[in-house]
Amino acid sequence: MLAGAAACSAQDVVGPSSLSPVEAPAAFDVPLPIPPLAPSTVVDGIRVFELTAQEGTSELLPGVRTPTWGFNGDMLGPTLRASRGERVAVKVANALPEPTTVHWHGMHLPAAMDGGPHQMIEPGGTWRPEWTIDQPAATLWYHPHPHGSTEEHVYRGLAGFFLVEDGVPSGLPAEYGVDDVPVVVQDKRLDADGRLELDSDGNEVGLLGSTVLTNGVAGAMLDVTTELVRLRLLNGSTARVYDFALEDGRSFWHVATDGGLLPEPHETDHVRLSPGERAEIVVAMAPSSETTLVSRAPDLGDVAAPFAFGGNDTFPVLRLAAGASLRQSAPVPQRQAVEPGDAVDPDDAAVTRRFEVQDRSINGRTMDMDRIDETVHVGDTEIWEVTNLDRFPHNWHVHDVQFHVLDVDGAPPSPELAGRKDTVYLEPRRTYRLLMRFEDYADPDSPYMVHCHLLLHEDQGLMAQFVVTDGEEPARSHAAGH
Repeated sequence: MLAGAAACSAQDVVGPSSLSPVEAPAAFDVPLPIPPLAPSTVVDGIRVFELTAQEGTSELLPGVRTPTWGFNGDMLGPTLRASRGERVAVKVANALPEPTTVHWHGMHLPAAMDGGPHQMIEPGGTWRPEWTIDQPAATLWYHPHPHGSTEEHVYRGLAGFFLVEDGVPSGLPAEYGVDDVPVVVQDKRLDADGRLELDSDGNEVGLLGSTVLTNGVAGAMLDVTTELVRLRLLNGSTARVYDFALEDGRSFWHVATDGGLLPEPHETDHVRLSPGERAEIVVAMAPSSETTLVSRAPDLGDVAAPFAFGGNDTFPVLRLAAGASLRQSAPVPQRQAVEPGDAVDPDDAAVTRRFEVQDRSINGRTMDMDRIDETVHVGDTEIWEVTNLDRFPHNWHVHDVQFHVLDVDGAPPSPELAGRKDTVYLEPRRTYRLLMRFEDYADPDSPYMVHCHLLLHEDQGLMAQFVVTDGEEPARSHAAGH
């Protein structure tokens, strides 16, 4: 592990065998699995879902059975879908041999329902969080968040989509699994027996796998039946950064970020996503045409050794194959239904907080489950200034709220950062100013997390806790000087 922000060599940031060149399948002809929509029942006005975390085996590569974990199945999980204003509950059962949690990544909800490391579910146990959906339509996801074990639990396969709808017509493709397709991209490394390898061999960012999976399979192909197809992209990897593009260089529309629609679609030819980030893109297809979603070599910023962190890697991800005749699609709207009431004004900011990310610490402290690092007052708008002091990648995920990137080193953010975000890549030696509002859910005793979503970093301590209060003091001890 690096000591801090000092200059570093390739030997410092990567172990002797931690680099696994991505091995693309010979053919992309495996039908893309579409996660099923999770069934639910409405009881006393509450929409109830059921999830079971369990062991299984999956055919990640043709003819090879790999032990994996999943929700309600062998790997990954069903897609939960609910509407703004609905009261929802999720009955979560743990059939794994060790404790786990389920965190609702990107969801605005009470801290006690957040599924962080304080809401552990023991083997054989259950947990039933309940809350009211109160945020715009967005592509969210769920995954484990046990302190010290998040990387392993996500890597083994525990993840799924949670789609929020708000009843406002978007004008975008919206038939689930047909022209509105969830796509989670993850990388794995398999040993000679087909088992998942978990050791990063000293790579500073964590494990970078040689096998790239799309919805749990390598070499995936999507049969396109409409003129436009909407891909809900999720970087579900534990460490790798992707730069998604189309192999022929054509442009597409970037229509939504982590927390929902952009004010207007952004025409571009690529979008970079670090672990935990999402993007919705709309791709136009002609009859009988093909193209492939690829990951270009991502621009990681001023890192010490780009090759060590996947900065030189390029590979195919998903083949798109259009039928001989395509169903007509409505044009992509030039303006999108972003609600004015969801806007946040930087002039309303009551507090500016500064966070320095270095090695495995935030402001010089590593995670302590019994320490509250920041106290936020309910109703306040705040600006958080976050700086990556290292020469290797980090990112920044805030629980409970969506934020807006005001600027990066004083410059306006790129168009892909113009929308609501809950996770953002932190380029080395740069400062990101983030604007957010803490509207409700005061609870001095139940903390939310803020952390790096490179999951090795999170597990090794790059995480802090904050509470939202209405003036009450938190029960846990508070960091000195805060």
